[in-house]
Amino acid sequence: MTSILPLLLFAAVATVTPGGATTLATASGARFGFVPSIPLMLGIAIGLASLAAVAALGLGGLLLAVPSLQAAVKVLGSAYLLWLASRIARSGPPNAGDGLARPVTLVNGFLLLWLNPKGWAMTVGAAASFALLGGNPNHFAMLLGAAFGVAACASLALWCALGVLLARLLRTPRHWRMLNLAMGALLAASVIPTWR
Repeated sequence: MTSILPLLLFAAVATVTPGGATTLATASGARFGFVPSIPLMLGIAIGLASLAAVAALGLGGLLLAVPSLQAAVKVLGSAYLLWLASRIARSGPPNAGDGLARPVTLVNGFLLLWLNPKGWAMTVGAAASFALLGGNPNHFAMLLGAAFGVAACASLALWCALGVLLARLLRTPRHWRMLNLAMGALLAASVIPTWR
C-alpha cells in the first residue's frame, strides 16, 4: 500500500491545483449551488478517471506520437474552454437569465476533460511515472483511473464549496458581474499553458 502513496499524492496535487475544471466547478457552485453542480463534477471526475485509464493502457502515447491529433485536441479543447469562459464572463446574477442559464451537464463535464490538454499531460505523465505500480496493464489502468477519479471528486467538491461560499458574500449585481468576469478570465487563462 505504501508504494501507492506517491501516486495518490500526485493525483491529489494535480487535481486540486487551479485550472479549467476547478474554475468551472467554482463558478458553477457560485451560480447554481453545490447539489445542481454535482453532474458537472461527476462528469469531470469520470472523464479524468477514464482518461487516466486510457493513458495507462498506452493510448496516451498515441496522442503524443501523432502531432496532428495532439493539435486537434488542443484546438478543440481551447475552443470549448474559451466558449465556456465567455458564457461565464457575460453572466449576471443567478436569476438574471443571461450567460449560463443552467449548470453544465455530466456529458459536457466529461468532454471537458477529454478535450483538455492539461488532463492529457497530467494523466500521460502519471502513467509514465508510475507504470511500475501495475502488475499488468489492466490493473494499472484501474489503479490510475481510481486514483485520479477519487482525487478529482474531492478537489472539485472543495472548489465548488468555495464557489457556494463566494455566492453567500455577493450582495449586488455588480458583485456578481465582478465574480463572473474573474471566473471567465481565469478559465480563459487556463488555455495559455496549453500553447506553450
